[in-house]
Amino acid sequence: MKTVIHMLITLTIIGVISGALLSQLSGWAAPKIAAHRKAETEKAIFLVQPNADSYEKIETVDFELYKVFDENKEAIGYALPYEGNGFQGKIRLMVGVKYDLNELVGLEVLEQVETPGLGTKVTEEPFTSQFNKLIADPNVEWVKGAEPSNPNEIQTITGATISSKAIVQIVNQGLDKLRASLKTGGEL
Repeated sequence: MKTVIHMLITLTIIGVISGALLSQLSGWAAPKIAAHRKAETEKAIFLVQPNADSYEKIETVDFELYKVFDENKEAIGYALPYEGNGFQGKIRLMVGVKYDLNELVGLEVLEQVETPGLGTKVTEEPFTSQFNKLIADPNVEWVKGAEPSNPNEIQTITGATISSKAIVQIVNQGLDKLRASLKTGGEL
């Protein structure tokens, strides 16, 4: 009985100390993680909008959105970070879209936890380059096992079809939300 009580006290002390250390570590790491995420987002804006010279965050919408400008300070489009469910977990990506919202300029996957070697191919060429100059009106579509025959289609990755379709779904959901905001709020 004495041994059991001694073990419970020891485990309780170890648990309290471990919890306190994890709390301190989390408090130390949180600002660094936020700064890194902000830097990655800024870098991605210029990757999905290669003709952009500057950007501004749009604060009048309830989601993250950036308007991008060329060197003459004229609006050329938007950079839209958006996330949704993939095969293994959340996928967060950045979509570059022209100002009229009818054509994509680029796509960059910011965060993902897809299957290594298969699902992670959604972050690589040639998959991501399919979104360059892709027509997004009315929506982006996907085809499996065939070359795209329409200007709004991309080809899924063999062995990573679910991840490929998830990317298309996330892009379409983000664009739908952006289009709805433009309809209700006018020009952003």
